[in-house]
Order: sequence, then C-alpha cells, then structure tokens
Amino acid sequence: MKSPRLAATLAAALVAGVVSAAAPATATGPTAPRPAAATPVAANGQLTVCGTKLCNQRGKAVQLRGLSSHGTQWYAGCLTDGSLDALAGDWNADVLRVSTYVQEGGYASDPRKFTDLAHKFIDMASARGMYVIVDWHMLDPGDPHANLARAKTFFTEIARRHQGKNNIIYEIANEPSSVSWSRIKSYAEQIIPVIRNIDADAPVLVGTRAWSSFGVSEDGDEKEVVNNPVNAQNIMYTFHFYADSHREEYLDTLARAAGKLPVFVTEFGTQNYAGEGSNDFAMAQKYLDLMASKKISWVNWNFSDDDRTGAVYKPGTCEAGGPWTGTSRLKPAGAWIRERVRTPDDF
Repeated sequence: MKSPRLAATLAAALVAGVVSAAAPATATGPTAPRPAAATPVAANGQLTVCGTKLCNQRGKAVQLRGLSSHGTQWYAGCLTDGSLDALAGDWNADVLRVSTYVQEGGYASDPRKFTDLAHKFIDMASARGMYVIVDWHMLDPGDPHANLARAKTFFTEIARRHQGKNNIIYEIANEPSSVSWSRIKSYAEQIIPVIRNIDADAPVLVGTRAWSSFGVSEDGDEKEVVNNPVNAQNIMYTFHFYADSHREEYLDTLARAAGKLPVFVTEFGTQNYAGEGSNDFAMAQKYLDLMASKKISWVNWNFSDDDRTGAVYKPGTCEAGGPWTGTSRLKPAGAWIRERVRTPDDF
C-alpha cells in the first residue's frame, strides 16, 4: 500500500464513484468455483521457485490467488473461524497474506502481541489448507534496514514455530521507498540466511524499490534488479499495483520483469494507489489476464471491512460476525475479486 493510504488508515475514506461489480466473463474472468477436492496445500505440497515461475512439488508451474489481511493492529477481528472458512471454502482462495505492520501501532509497539497474532492466523489458515504469506509490512521509514534487528527477531521466531509446515512463504519487506536497490538487496541478503538456517525450503519474497514497483514509482525500472539480483536461491520479487492509478507503464514493466525474473504480486487493488475512489475493473482485468498468461501468483488488498472501496466487506461486517459467504455483504470490488479468486488454476 502506498504511504498516503497507510498514513490515514484509521481515517474515514471517501468511497466515491464505485462502478458496478457486474462484469462480463473473460478467458480469465468469472467461472464456476473449482470442485471440492484437495486443498491447495494438499494438491501442491511444498512450493519452490523454478526459473521464473512458482512451482509445486511435482515441478508444475502454478498460480496462487488469494487475499491479504489488513493490519492486524486494526482489523484482527476480520480474521475469524467463520471468515476464514468462507475464504477457503466459498472463495476457494489458495493463499492468505498475514500483514504484520512494523510501525503505525504494529509490531514495534508490542512485539509479543503481534508475533502471537501472526502465529494465530498462520495456524488458522494452515488448518484450512491454504498457503500463508508472512508479510513484514514495513512502509515508513522506507529503508528496510531501519527495522533490520526487529525483522531478524520476528522471522527467527516465525520460522522456528512453523518450520514443520510446507505452506509458508516469507515476504521480508513490504514496500521499500526512497532507498536504493542496492540497499534493499543488502537487507535481503542479511534476512534470507536467518530464515534459511531454520527453514531451508520455503520461498522468500523480496520487496522491490519504490513501493514494490520495480522502481517505476521513482523513475526506475526492472533492469536494476535484472542486472543486480539478490544473491540467494528460491526467491521471488514483489510487484504491487492499483489499477486506477498504475496504468500501461506499470503493466508493461510487470510483463517485462516476469519474462526475466520470478515475480509474485503480493498486493493489488482495482482503485487508486490509496485503495480509494472508483474501481477500474477494465484495467484490473488487463493485469489479471497478463498474470494468468505468465502464471504470476497474486494477492488482493484487502480482506477487511475498512471504509475504503478496496476493502472487500461493507463496514460493520466484521463486528457483526458476517455473513461471510456469498455477496450480500461485499462491496463491488469484493464481489468482483471473489469471482476471480474462485476461478481455478490447473494444479
């Protein structure tokens, strides 16, 4: 998420110009949900990076689709047995991203509390057969080195507690900004060994420059990563987009990067970069079509009832305890993304 949204997360948002969630099906648009069968983890087992793709235990390239939590300091109440049953069973999601904010009233304010919350939600998603992205949601300050010691402590405990699981994916820096790629690379090369010394097999996701845009939001591009990759194996690079703000330049960057690097889109929305305003479903579908064609896994922001148009549930849903299934409590963006999460990949 871009800083203007994060800085005002608790403020009331302008929910304006929302277009209809009804959209025609495309090749990668709405279809019937996949038949009840093995869970995503049972079907795919331990994931690994093979070339530029994410592959399952049989070496088959797969595309995961799912949702990200909001910050657990604000919206932990949206992750319940009922809501996660719906995410796994009604939405047929493959992956949940558990977002532990570092600042903004998050981990730095009470490391024990927020580490325990991460453990709780990892276990809940794991029990439902989903993959889990453990998101170290650093945003401000934009240099991940500012929280290096905290990150080492957090990931050491997470890896130790969950090292027996085959569904964990580590996202070590959400959205670096105003910092060089070499500085981000240095951070990654210090954090990855901390995880690898405990969990040798899990994929690790590395944030890219300029709010995980491969540098585009600060006048760069993917070549800085292509020419100077992180010195580690079984890693992917993250890319974030918000369709109403991030147009063809971003789409083209993602297409080029995915031809040379393993990419995982760990955050996107159909609105502007702040997760607010109108939904541009047509532009978002262009991204989804590209990601389907290149087997780029994705996670939508966000699985909560925040006031913003980018939160899938209507305000008050979490406090009321649902209903979680179907579309009656979904905003237009929620109904739209639910149908696309339900579209099955060929595992």
